[in-house]
Amino acid sequence: MRTRSARRTTWTVAAAATLTAGVLISAPGAGHAAGTSHTADTGRAADTGRAAGTSRIAGPSHTAGSPDPALASEPGSPKTVSSGWSIPWGLSWLPDGSALLTERDTFKVYTLTQGGTKRQIGEVPNVVTTGGEGGLLSIAVSPSWKSDHYVYVMHTAADGNRIARMTFDGSALSDYKVLVDGIKKSTYHNGGRIKFGPDGYLYATTGDAQSPGLAQDKTSLNGKILRMAPDGTPAPGNPFHSLVYSYGHRNPQGITWDAEGRLWEGELGDSKYDELNLVEPGKNYGWPACEGGCSTTGMTDPKRQWPVAEASPSAVAYADGAIYMAALRGERLWRIPVAGTTAGTPKAYYTNDYGRLRTVESVPGTKSLWLTTTNADNNGDGEAGSDKVFRIDLM
Repeated sequence: MRTRSARRTTWTVAAAATLTAGVLISAPGAGHAAGTSHTADTGRAADTGRAAGTSRIAGPSHTAGSPDPALASEPGSPKTVSSGWSIPWGLSWLPDGSALLTERDTFKVYTLTQGGTKRQIGEVPNVVTTGGEGGLLSIAVSPSWKSDHYVYVMHTAADGNRIARMTFDGSALSDYKVLVDGIKKSTYHNGGRIKFGPDGYLYATTGDAQSPGLAQDKTSLNGKILRMAPDGTPAPGNPFHSLVYSYGHRNPQGITWDAEGRLWEGELGDSKYDELNLVEPGKNYGWPACEGGCSTTGMTDPKRQWPVAEASPSAVAYADGAIYMAALRGERLWRIPVAGTTAGTPKAYYTNDYGRLRTVESVPGTKSLWLTTTNADNNGDGEAGSDKVFRIDLM
């Protein structure tokens, strides 16, 4: 395995060559350039037969001409809340301000207080790994947890990816119940983020399971954002009278809502561009015909896009006027100011300082974030127990 420093050198040279060649912006109607898919956390080297399509590359991350909302605050220096983790993937807040965190490959769930006290509360049953990115992924605390004590998990099982509900009584996990199954799994592209939206419904991101055509199949649960009632049934008002809320996604791993309740999504692209999308019900976000901006009729362009070496985004979070996006291969935290439906110029923080950044969440009632690393995963250089949880105050 190459060292991280070697990988960084390779990416830096490649990025410089790309910029020099002037291929970050191509004319409308240009096809995808030929090339080998990269091997960041999504298993892009394993992608074969990527569908061709007419696409327009909308430009690098710092596209000129977009208005930037006023900079309300910027992230300060990360402070370690807790160490000794192995691929912490999901994070959701309890009413007392502590968090539930999952570990992808151990299938364990922990509580973690603001002061750094960590306690295992159980393991999720029926979880399997895939030798790539499957396992115990995201977790979401019920908005009514004080009365129902429900928590929700998304994970890989023997027969595919599923969403399940468990009970957490403040002491231990119990009462596992499957709510949604039939989501195809693969070594990579399992999506996996679940969160409750401001409307009280549960949203889930699903990958294309390395079968790109599924993203355009509205009868499939793959390559989608799903929206459901707390019992796993389709939420009222869904555009196709099913769980499907939006489609045409490749491997989305991040969702968040801004102060006006708009849904934003971070998505891992193939070999060219990763995306930040503003998601609306029933819209088609292009994959596999498009990667990044697209001139194909009926497909929705991202609000921002990044060369894959600069991003490979997992979680996104909204705080104080901006979207924060954790980058895996890019090993940095992106801040993207938003105002209405406009996403301003992105700015990167902590580039190469802490390795692969997996999950970022805003801390309720504060101007701060929690940020996790996953350097112990199969694309990182860390050993088991090498990952950390950081707190970042917005200054």
